[in-house]
Amino acid sequence: MPVHTLSGVILGILILHPVTMVIYCFEFHPELTDVRKRLKGSPQKVRRAEILLKADVRGPNWTDKKIAEAFSCRVQTIENLRKRLVVDGFEIALNGKTRESPPRQKVLVGKQEARVIAMRLGKPSKGYVNWSLRLLAERVVELGLVESISHETIRQTLKKTV
Repeated sequence: MPVHTLSGVILGILILHPVTMVIYCFEFHPELTDVRKRLKGSPQKVRRAEILLKADVRGPNWTDKKIAEAFSCRVQTIENLRKRLVVDGFEIALNGKTRESPPRQKVLVGKQEARVIAMRLGKPSKGYVNWSLRLLAERVVELGLVESISHETIRQTLKKTV
């Protein structure tokens, strides 16, 4: 298990069965306090900062069970956060891991998006004055750009590009 350092101060992990205590350097304390006081960042980030402050051995030194009760979460959540602090570092422990890939692949890519935009800027089908999102979605499927597509995907594509 790697140990991270910051400005020469070692972040260590001391395992006392079944409790894991994290000793982190004083340089993190002001940032954690700032996140908590100003509610800076996402609710998850604020919660992680509060948990790390309560778990500090040199501070309140609450047990995992007490922290879990105070923040209405499982003890495993606290243990995972402590482990992430030591293994992955402070930034990832506080902000969380970023996804390597999106949960779903994009339906429209590159040239397909360009065709949808061009279609939207052109004249609508006969019998229509303007393009609706549903009409665009139907037309995209008719042209064979994709097998199926929702009007919401069309909306998001047009919103980010037009």
